[in-house]
Amino acid sequence: MVKLKIKGMTCEHCARTVKLALESVEGVKEAKVYFPEGYAEVELEKDVNLKELIEAVREAGYDAEI
Repeated sequence: MVKLKIKGMTCEHCARTVKLALESVEGVKEAKVYFPEGYAEVELEKDVNLKELIEAVREAGYDAEI
């Protein structure tokens, strides 16, 4: 399980967008996003480069850090 701090989310729609972005990364089993708290928990099926997760969130229009 990887926990990421997500910046820029303001609503459930934002959280869904971040969830879909994270789950589009190969090796991600499931992502749970909590927008009021500003973080995501990512369950991995295999090793994933954490930079890929961060980049997927950035491409969706938000910021992320470990």
